[in-house]
Amino acid sequence: MKHNAEVQESRHDGLKWAVVVTLLVLAVVGNTYFADQALLYRVLGVVVLSAAAALVALTTTKGRDLVELARSAKKEIQRVIWPTRAETVQTTAIVLVAVLVVGLMLWLIDTLLGWAMSGVIG
Repeated sequence: MKHNAEVQESRHDGLKWAVVVTLLVLAVVGNTYFADQALLYRVLGVVVLSAAAALVALTTTKGRDLVELARSAKKEIQRVIWPTRAETVQTTAIVLVAVLVVGLMLWLIDTLLGWAMSGVIG
């Protein structure tokens, strides 16, 4: 029984995606057509049509999957143990020193090779 409901939903998904595309095309074409109107009105029109398209898209199977993914990601972020300020400062300092040391080494090697090539070439 559940399979039949999923098949029925996926049939309607195509129609919903067509509505989404139509709303977005309408926003773009309307913005171009009403180019002589005030920018505020055109922006509001595009925002309203885009929001409507997003709401329709969220009612599709893929849209619901996206919402579920976002909820799962939020729960996962809440479980993360974030480093303390001291740990962050320490790690940042170590990275900066390492980058500085490697940069100086590469500059030194480049300079030495440049001098060597100048000596060989003349």
